Amino acid sequence: MAYDPEVHHRRSIRLQGYDYHRAGVYFVTICSHNRACLFGEVDGEMRLNDAGRMVERWFLELNRKFERVETDTYIVMPDHLHGIVVLGNSPLGATDLPFCLGSDDDQRSVLGVALPTMVQWLKTMTTNEYIRGIKQERWPSFLGRLWQRGYFEHVVRDEDDLAQIRQYIVDNPTNWGLDRESKRM
Repeated sequence: MAYDPEVHHRRSIRLQGYDYHRAGVYFVTICSHNRACLFGEVDGEMRLNDAGRMVERWFLELNRKFERVETDTYIVMPDHLHGIVVLGNSPLGATDLPFCLGSDDDQRSVLGVALPTMVQWLKTMTTNEYIRGIKQERWPSFLGRLWQRGYFEHVVRDEDDLAQIRQYIVDNPTNWGLDRESKRM
């Protein structure tokens, strides 16, 4: 079926009117297509396979690829990646973090790269390398695409929000079995 904007329209989950070029702290979750478990397994802790280590390597590469970008707490899970990305010059842990929903003064710093551009770059690089892994290393194949079309992002609002998200990421392997059980019910 050909693309028809009257039929094929997706509602955006992005903050309406928000400029994702702005300096700030963002929590991002990217899921594999159909939640396929391709990046390792959880056995009390997350055990990355080669594909999972590849995703981790490309996530950390964001620090070098894009100016004024810093990655923070992250985890690659069997079927998704959680990560915190800071756009701007403030080091994490500093009291002057550029939280995105602060005062107008906090939001004046606009960067050259937008969060969606970084996520798309990460998806492209990991997909290309994963395809090479299928051909050369016999990694499990995927159906259609490696990643789901969209991704989840949360604009971190303050230090408390950041602390809760960091803890959520750290606890993710522990909660893996609980989350999967609740989805079956």
